[in-house]
Amino acid sequence: MQAVGASLIAVGAIGAGLLATAPAAGAATNGASAAYNGVCGSGYKVVNSMPIGTTGTVYLTYNSSTGKNCTVTIRNTTGTPTYMVAYVRNVDSGEEMYDADDYRSYAGPVYAFARGACVEWGGVIGNLQAWNYGSNCGTLAAKGPQKDWFAGRR
Repeated sequence: MQAVGASLIAVGAIGAGLLATAPAAGAATNGASAAYNGVCGSGYKVVNSMPIGTTGTVYLTYNSSTGKNCTVTIRNTTGTPTYMVAYVRNVDSGEEMYDADDYRSYAGPVYAFARGACVEWGGVIGNLQAWNYGSNCGTLAAKGPQKDWFAGRR
């Protein structure tokens, strides 16, 4: 797990050809989606999620006791190691973490303290991505409309 700017991840995605036009994220293969696996730890509850094409799901969790958000990207089926990313960033403080490597089942968990702040979060599985900007702001109103972004190759 590493701290790095979102721009570095975006540059890597562009370099890998991941920003190609893609269909909107759809239902998982055979109607099954990856269930949250509890890897963020005790006290973390799922507050948001997005499918990553038909390959898996990225989950955003929150622990109200610690004020931390956690992101984990989970494949629908375990298999050959595949490039995966789990990413989370506190929009106000700039604190961000990501985990990127070849994994069989999931990437993450990664954490950012975000009590009272909006977060950016997302995940990558192979050549598919799902990103959410400025969401889950707790009691604060979002600084702008929430934006989801999905990408991958056809």
